[in-house]
Amino acid sequence: MLLSGGPAEATDPVWHDPRVDYPNDQAPGAPVRSGIPEHGRIPKYYAVKARIDRLVRELGEGRPIPTERDLAEEYGVARETVRQALRELVLEGRLRRRGRGTVVAGPKLEQPLSLASYTEGVRRQGRTPGRTLVTLDRFPCPEPLAAETGLRRGEPVWHLERVLLADDERVGLESTYVAVARVPRLDTDFDPDSSFYGYLKGLGISFGDADERIETVLATPREALLIGTPPALPMLLIHRVSRDTEGRPLERVRSLYRGDRFSFTTHLRG
Repeated sequence: MLLSGGPAEATDPVWHDPRVDYPNDQAPGAPVRSGIPEHGRIPKYYAVKARIDRLVRELGEGRPIPTERDLAEEYGVARETVRQALRELVLEGRLRRRGRGTVVAGPKLEQPLSLASYTEGVRRQGRTPGRTLVTLDRFPCPEPLAAETGLRRGEPVWHLERVLLADDERVGLESTYVAVARVPRLDTDFDPDSSFYGYLKGLGISFGDADERIETVLATPREALLIGTPPALPMLLIHRVSRDTEGRPLERVRSLYRGDRFSFTTHLRG
């Protein structure tokens, strides 16, 4: 069944689909009524998006989807309508751009909200973690960092910045600030492609607790270039201040994750 006739595409931005009803098999984590209002009227692109999403589930990971032109002909809509639907599916991580085409994306990486390393979270899902060093600097601790972490203003600190990889795909960017006194040989003994938490453990340093804050942001032009994404792609930003088992400041981390490739999980107990 076609979604619309040709002329109505330009004059009728809303489509009423009488077939839409509350699905009995709707997943509990999905939007109620698949995001469709009770009156049943939805933007035309959203109806197209729902049909492409069903196609995505049928195709499976890595399979290419039809071209914009083919989808527009199949659904009887303008190519711009299809383009908007595809754009949202890419932002949600359902599809991925590959060259000049679009393919079905794999499941998002689930990163636990815990005192565990990025390496552990990625390996638990059968993926291969990796990192690319961007910079390792040493400088006096500035006042804002001292106020946030409890370090002394002016004491030497390291800044370690790395691109995060999963199966050689760039998925995030991480900045770690740590006192030089805690890891004086970081620049000579540490492998930038390895786990920083594993390195600390090898030095006999254990994590005690941490404060963490999560927000959504857009990557800066520099960050987008390093991660290899368009600046308009939503990102998940995690700020973490960690302390050791004696309550002494250990690290301050700023982790930026691709919103289309990551979700976060935690276990709560009453």
